Amino acid sequence: MSRFLTLFSAATLTASLGLASAGGAQPMGNGLVSLPSSYSVGETLDRVASAAQALDFGVAARINHAAAAQKVGLELRPTEVLLVGNPKGGTALMQCAQTAAIDLPVKFLAYQDAAGQVWLTYNDPAYLMSRHNASGCNEAFAKAGGALKTIAMNALK
Repeated sequence: MSRFLTLFSAATLTASLGLASAGGAQPMGNGLVSLPSSYSVGETLDRVASAAQALDFGVAARINHAAAAQKVGLELRPTEVLLVGNPKGGTALMQCAQTAAIDLPVKFLAYQDAAGQVWLTYNDPAYLMSRHNASGCNEAFAKAGGALKTIAMNALK
C-alpha cells in the first residue's frame, strides 16, 4: 500500500472511531488524543487503571514525573504516566508492524496544565498505524482504538 493510502486509511480510521473529536477532546495534530479530566492527576490515572483492568488490560508501570523532578530539586506540575497492556491485542499490532512494539505497552499521560486543567492523553492508534506503515491492519488498530477510547471515557465518567 502506498504511503498516501496508509495515511488516508489512518485518517479515515481516526474519523470513523471518533478519536479526534471524542467528547471534549483537544485535537493535538501530532497523533495524540487529549481529553479534559475533572479529577486530579493521580485520581485520573487510578480511574484509568480500573477501567483498563475491566477490559483485561494489565498495568505494567506507573511513573510520577513530578516526584522524580522533586527528588533532584526541580519543580514540575503534576505529571504521571500509566503503562497498560493486553498481550492479545498488542501482539496483533506487532504482527502487523513489529516496530509498533516501541509504542507498547500503551501509555496514558495525565498532567495538569498551567491553568490548572488536568488532561488525559494517549496515542491515537490510527496515527500509530500510519507511523509504523501497518498496511492491511485496519481491524487490529481499530479494535485497539476502540479499547483505548472506552478506557478513557470510562475513566473520565
